[in-house]
Amino acid sequence: MLFSSIGFLYYFLPITLILYFILPAPGGSPRFRNLFLLLASLVFYAWGEPGYVFLMIAQCGSAWLLGLCIDRYRERAKALMMVSVFLSLSGLLFFKYADFFIQNLNRLTGGGIALLRVALPIGISFYSFQIISYTLDLYHNRIAVQRNFFDFSAYVALFPQLIAGPIVRYADIARDLSRRSHSIAKFSLGVRRFILGLAKKILLANVLAELVDIYKQSAAKSLLFTWIYLLAYSLHIYFDFSGYSDMAIGLGHMLGFSFLENFNYPYLADSITDFWRRWHMSLSSWFRDYVYIPLGGNRVSEGRFVFNLMLVWSLTGFWHGADWNFMLWGLYFGVLLLIEKHFLRQIMEKAPRFLRHVYVLLLLCLSWTIFDGGSLEETRQTIGRMFGPGSDGFTDPAAFYYLRSYLVPLLIGFIGCTTLPKQLTSKLMETKVFTFLEPLSLFLLLLLSTAFIVDGSFNPFIYFRF
Repeated sequence: MLFSSIGFLYYFLPITLILYFILPAPGGSPRFRNLFLLLASLVFYAWGEPGYVFLMIAQCGSAWLLGLCIDRYRERAKALMMVSVFLSLSGLLFFKYADFFIQNLNRLTGGGIALLRVALPIGISFYSFQIISYTLDLYHNRIAVQRNFFDFSAYVALFPQLIAGPIVRYADIARDLSRRSHSIAKFSLGVRRFILGLAKKILLANVLAELVDIYKQSAAKSLLFTWIYLLAYSLHIYFDFSGYSDMAIGLGHMLGFSFLENFNYPYLADSITDFWRRWHMSLSSWFRDYVYIPLGGNRVSEGRFVFNLMLVWSLTGFWHGADWNFMLWGLYFGVLLLIEKHFLRQIMEKAPRFLRHVYVLLLLCLSWTIFDGGSLEETRQTIGRMFGPGSDGFTDPAAFYYLRSYLVPLLIGFIGCTTLPKQLTSKLMETKVFTFLEPLSLFLLLLLSTAFIVDGSFNPFIYFRF
């Protein structure tokens, strides 16, 4: 079930919220509400993955039981932790990467092993990482064990962040699971955040995705058209994923949970290092805390540091998809981070911020050609078109036509990547007119988004495939 669907917006969500708040919370305990959220989340997941819901329940059960054992049998905690992590990773590796490994083994050996062609369970990359973070934090005594199976399963399966993140750590919502507060102000904040995220997804990301598809289907791909495509895709992926994160955070507020931010104006970064402090922060911090630092981080020899960094970034790329272009995408950023650390840091500190910003945007555009490439060959062709040699001329009539047609969403997208909307909203909040303007604006955005959903085609979130 998609957040951007009529079924979710006007059936599942209202019914879920009504029943949630009808349920009692004796003594402030949310145990009945947690159980209801678990059941609602299972229904939400089963709507699109009726078979794989049992896989998720099984993974919750094994991780919960092993967590109890880690807490009780500390002398065997390391072995139990490794078993729990192995079980979580084995499910992810099998469903997401089995065919990739078989396919490459066949290429290397000339073998004919049949592909399994198993469907990828939606959200498995996200909820597997959540389970692993719980297990590792428990093993290192960073959190207390969760003894209630239903509360633990509610943490893993909570529908706002279940299928496309952000990656929520148990430590961040453990308090909310045991006791959380609700207020009209917090609920209103959640509604506001959800509608803004929905508008980002429907009114910007989906519209820009149309331009991306037009370029891909076009016979003539000029240099200008290629750069229009790159700008459109850069904005599309940002508003698609950050819009989903906004909706997830907003839903969390409605239900009394506080999820951490996942984006912080990443296209305003003035270095690649800064970009990854702002983009998909829940993923980059997960790899930092559970892979990079345990390997020794940068407090090791130079050779080991390079190894640690490149391993983490190859895994980051591979997490996004079972294909070589994702691995290349991760290694690309690993190399850039090494170059910045060892060669460019002093130069960049002295350079004007504007030049640093342009430098980042150009490298990001290049990275998205790798990320969006269906194959390494397709990526090579797109990069060739970016710089002229592989393009069908400098420009063509189609490029100007589609630039004019999509100029408004492109401009709105550029502005939306900056802090200008936030600054204007802060100024308006100081005036009396904001009291009437905000609910009216949100209502119109919801109405317009609904109209686009009813009139538009099926367009899932890009991060569903990860």
